[in-house]
Amino acid sequence: MSTANMKKPLISLTAILVLASTPHFAVSAEVVGDAKAAANKVAMCIGCHGIPGYKATFPEVYQVPMIGGQNEKYIINALNAYKKGERSHPTMRGIAESMSDQDIADVAAYYSHQK
Repeated sequence: MSTANMKKPLISLTAILVLASTPHFAVSAEVVGDAKAAANKVAMCIGCHGIPGYKATFPEVYQVPMIGGQNEKYIINALNAYKKGERSHPTMRGIAESMSDQDIADVAAYYSHQK
């Protein structure tokens, strides 16, 4: 094989080795929740999970978890589990399926800061 004929496979091999040894980074960055942005997204949550600061019959009459003040990661994990069908509740699954990753992060940030 001549020098000219060896260049192309050598260049290809070099490119493959460089790409294989380069650390791969996730395509999308981790989503960061914005509690202020969620203020307009929680309307669908309030009906069951309560209005912040208002405690009449909730949760004594309605067996729905209070999520105000809950850990942000817990809320994210719970919503993702509903979205994937790993948690069973038809209403929550429908709501979670309609939410983007950003919506989930925002709502989790919002509720984690509630009392």
